[in-house]
Amino acid sequence: MKLNGFLIKSALVASLGGLLFGFDTAVISGAEEALENVVFKATYENLANTFHYGFLTNVKFWHGFTTASALIGTILGALLVFKPSDTFGRKKTLIFLGFLYFISAVGSAYSWSWGSFVIFRLIGGLAVGGSSVVGPIYIAEISPAKKRGGLVALMQFNIVSGIFLAYVSNWYIGRMDLGAMEWRWMFGVEAFPAIAFSLLMLGNPLSPRWLLARDRESTATGIMEKLGVADVQGEVNEIKEAMAEDHHLKNEPFFCKKYMIPISLAFTIAAFNQLSGINALLYYTKRIFGMAGANSENALMQGVIVGAVMVVFTMLALLIIDKVGRKKLMLWGSIGYIASLGTVAWAFHTGQGGQLVLWAFIVFLAAHGFGQGAVIWVFISEIFPTSVRAKGQALGSFTHWFMCALIAWSFPIFATESRAGYVFGFYAIMMVLQLVWVILVMPETKGISLEQLQKKFIK
Repeated sequence: MKLNGFLIKSALVASLGGLLFGFDTAVISGAEEALENVVFKATYENLANTFHYGFLTNVKFWHGFTTASALIGTILGALLVFKPSDTFGRKKTLIFLGFLYFISAVGSAYSWSWGSFVIFRLIGGLAVGGSSVVGPIYIAEISPAKKRGGLVALMQFNIVSGIFLAYVSNWYIGRMDLGAMEWRWMFGVEAFPAIAFSLLMLGNPLSPRWLLARDRESTATGIMEKLGVADVQGEVNEIKEAMAEDHHLKNEPFFCKKYMIPISLAFTIAAFNQLSGINALLYYTKRIFGMAGANSENALMQGVIVGAVMVVFTMLALLIIDKVGRKKLMLWGSIGYIASLGTVAWAFHTGQGGQLVLWAFIVFLAAHGFGQGAVIWVFISEIFPTSVRAKGQALGSFTHWFMCALIAWSFPIFATESRAGYVFGFYAIMMVLQLVWVILVMPETKGISLEQLQKKFIK
């Protein structure tokens, strides 16, 4: 089917929230060593000396906490955003999240202490967590079933584009010899795309499904006509029928037997996404390649290569996700994960390092962009009914970011040069389990309307 211009423009603008999501996630990779060794070194030492209990006395623990502070915000953002998303609408919530990105970028750049930096990074995390919930929901709700996968995958394409831009920005700023100001510029440049995103979202339509849930049928039908829906009244009737079926369930708790199938699917795919170790690589790119033997400038350049690979393979997945389906992409991606992570684990364990690690990570990122990276937000946005879609997306995002925080916080503690092989070996074993889950449990959702999926999963 042919997509009209208004639909494409609306999906593209909404997916720009993913660009900020990716940039904010990866930007710290260029600055985290400076934050540990120069900027907050004295603070970490003071904190470690203040507490006299186990891991709290570990300087690496406090550095991991600082790096993961944004991720604490993502967990809170994913948990809290479903209420304003349902109350004020997907569009208004995305506009507000854009302003949070702006506040975080400016605040992080001008932070005057360790505490202020952590607070502003946490605010950015709130925006990332919120975007990971609301962005895919919004795009899924304005998209036709046969093109929904590709349009929602625009979110992931922009996430990896944001990661790529963060690496390029860090590399370019690193070549400018800004000295003590370098890390501030790395965080501050995000302010410009953040404010642009909020302004562009003002021209986007409200979600028709959100409008119908609030009995605003005339407004919803007008928007659906602009979006190019072929049979507006037929789709309105199907949406209203689905809403009527679950209307009597609105007072039921989310965690109940009726929703167990989509809940278990969302939790599992989100947990496996992070158990691959993807965000350990994104957050500690420079450090990992440094352990493998690259110097500081080459480590930043290899980060650019990392971002470029993710962009290319996510674009390939976006082009075929509605043809081959979500399950096949996950299958191929899982195999790539296992091969690449197994190679990295062996390389670190035997002291090989160097180019072998770089090439293995290129395969790893290709597997991620082509599989989990392209599928996760599409899949979670599809499997819940309208009445609890925001809560379901919030569950998936919470699981994703909770696991991400654990990985990012613990990585600098456990992944020393002597133990990195064991860490990446653990990730490889987790991906073997993911492959088993994909083969035995994961259903296919391509080409099925959201309302038909509701009938399939809600018993």
